This record gives sequence, C-alpha cells and structure tokens, in this order.
Amino acid sequence: MYKKILVPVDGSDTANAALQEAIKLARSESTGLRIIHVADSSAAVWDSEFAPVDLEQIRESVRSFARNILEQAQRTAREAGIDAETRLVEMETPGQRVAKVIAEHAREWPADLIVIGTHGRRGIDHFLLGSVAEGVMRLSPVPVLLVRGHR
Repeated sequence: MYKKILVPVDGSDTANAALQEAIKLARSESTGLRIIHVADSSAAVWDSEFAPVDLEQIRESVRSFARNILEQAQRTAREAGIDAETRLVEMETPGQRVAKVIAEHAREWPADLIVIGTHGRRGIDHFLLGSVAEGVMRLSPVPVLLVRGHR
C-alpha cells in the first residue's frame, strides 16, 4: 500500500510515538522509511540585529542538536529491524513554516504517507502554540497519519 513513509521527528515523546507507528507500518508493508528533522536556525538572523552573535556557531549548534535527534531515531528504527534513512532539513529563511517545509519534502522525495505526532492541543494553547501537524495535514500532497501523544 505505502511504499515510502516520511516521519518528521523533533525529539519529543509525541514524535517518538509517531516514529513507533511509522516503524509498525514500515514493517508490515515492507516500505522505505525516511526520518527527517527540520532545523530552524532562522531565529538567529532576527536576534543578530540587536546583539552581537556568531551566526555560524548558532547554526552549528542547531545542526548538532538535530543530528543527535536523527541518530536516536535511526537507532530506534534499526533496533526494530527497519533500515531507515535520515535527512536534516535546514530552514534558514525567516518566516518559513515548519509544516510547509515538511510538506515540500514529502512532495520532493516523493512520500506516499506522512506519519506525524500531534499534541492534540485545544483552545488557547492551540491558538498560542499552533500545530505543525495541523499545518502538515492542510498542506500535504499525500495522506497524513496523525499520532496522538500520551497525556
């Protein structure tokens, strides 16, 4: 059914739950699994206007954090018997949305399914924090499986 599954991770318990679900699907469907992390170093550009910062040092710190997340996710997949590939996707343009970057990556790869965790926020929390998963669902060129995080 699904030949290529994309799962974005951020190191959270919710993303890890989505990864576990993607692993189950990949195992049962004999599909390819790509794990991505969207690293946003664009915030450093906004702050650099007002304070002297080493932008490259900040970007490398963001990349290092992202690589650690991807390595852990790949280890989790490997321990489950899945040979997953990983990609670090960097956002460097201020104003980009993580959801749009994920949807574009799904289109370019091309994925057949996106498996993503959602916190299931409502009310004021949803209004203030937004939802990457909801944005992916709205922008995705392929079906999206939302995995609810544990409360």
